[in-house]
Amino acid sequence: MLTFFYTTDYPIYIIEFMSDEWVRNNTIALFLILVVLTIARFLTQKQNTYVTYLMGIILICSSILSPLRVYLLGEWNVATDLPLHLCGISGLICAILPFLKRKQLLFDFVFYTGIIGGIMSMLTPQMNAYDGSLFAYVEYYLRHSIILIMPIYMLQNLNMTLTKQSTIRTFVTLNILLAIIMPLNFSIGGNYMYLAEAPQVNNPLVIGEWPYYVLWFELFMVILLIVLFALSRIPLFKSKKMAV
Repeated sequence: MLTFFYTTDYPIYIIEFMSDEWVRNNTIALFLILVVLTIARFLTQKQNTYVTYLMGIILICSSILSPLRVYLLGEWNVATDLPLHLCGISGLICAILPFLKRKQLLFDFVFYTGIIGGIMSMLTPQMNAYDGSLFAYVEYYLRHSIILIMPIYMLQNLNMTLTKQSTIRTFVTLNILLAIIMPLNFSIGGNYMYLAEAPQVNNPLVIGEWPYYVLWFELFMVILLIVLFALSRIPLFKSKKMAV
């Protein structure tokens, strides 16, 4: 059987599901997310636009400072520190999305990847290349919270909607990324998008060994894309200003 030669020689910090730390962190994150979404309902569209600008700026700063900090510490590694995980790609898109005039195609993609990646990162936290610092700990939750909330925020408050082809385009795009990143992992000894080795955290969506869990990912992704598209069409999922 063909296998990847993948190096796991960097520190990984896993927060066990339903542990005290897990409950504390997710309670705080969920509370703050709900507060932001609630306050947004009382803001004007212009004010909500400024809020997304703030989110984008935070992600831009995170995308610059985090790898720069790792580089200055002499620990940056091409196999672990490129933004090629699903949340890394979503984070880069969310960082620039508020500032774009034509944002529909990127919104269609990051609505799914941001929400799915953000939720999974909260439910099954695995901090790769974790150095034990408070900065890395807080940045993980702040970054993933914004990736999760931004597409919902834009759907509810900035008149963004998903196109009918968004599920198909997102699935095709993800598979194009898979076709690019999988051989890249093989060549550099990386594990981006967990296509070389299953995440070490206990994730219910990880079934079997490589490559079978990747095939299961494909099936679960189709289901999640359909579910999220359906939810986006429910008036209750939108703000009162957009209810139909």
